Amino acid sequence: MKKLLLILAFLLLAGCSSSAVSTSQKVLVETNKGYFTIELYDDTPITTTNFLKLIEEGFYDNLTFHRYEPGFVIQGGDPNGDGTGGSADTIKLEVIGRSHYRGTVGMARSSNPNSASSQFFVNLADNDFLDEGYTVFGKVTEGMDVVDELRAGDKIIHAAKV
Repeated sequence: MKKLLLILAFLLLAGCSSSAVSTSQKVLVETNKGYFTIELYDDTPITTTNFLKLIEEGFYDNLTFHRYEPGFVIQGGDPNGDGTGGSADTIKLEVIGRSHYRGTVGMARSSNPNSASSQFFVNLADNDFLDEGYTVFGKVTEGMDVVDELRAGDKIIHAAKV
C-alpha cells in the first residue's frame, strides 16, 4: 500500500512539473510577406515576459527586419532599423540548455550577456554554436516558409498574442 501511494505521489508530481516547460503562449507575426506563429517557452520567463510586454505595447509594429544572413538568421526588433537600437529595458541572459535549431527564436544582444532588449532572431539553420550565449525562447510552429522568404528591409506589420 505504501509503495502504491509513493508511485501515485510521484506521478502527480511529475505531471505538475511538466507544465514548467509548456509552450502554451503563442504570438502571430504579420509581415509584408505573410504570417508566422511563434510558440513561446515558459521556462524562459524573463525573456518571454519581456517579449510579450513589447508585443502588447505595439513595440514591434511597423519595424523592419534589419539583418538577413543566408543559412543563418533573420533578425528584427530594432527601432533604429540598423542593429543599434532596442527598447528602454535590458534583460538577463537565460541559458537553459536549449539548442538553436532551425525555426527556433532567440534574443539578440550585444557583447554584454545581460544586454538583450527587443531584437530577436529566427534561426534559418541549426546554429548550435550559439547555444551557451543566447536565449532560445520560442519556436516557429507555422509559417516557416514565410520566414524563409524574409530579407533585410521587410516589415513587421503587426505582432499580437493569440
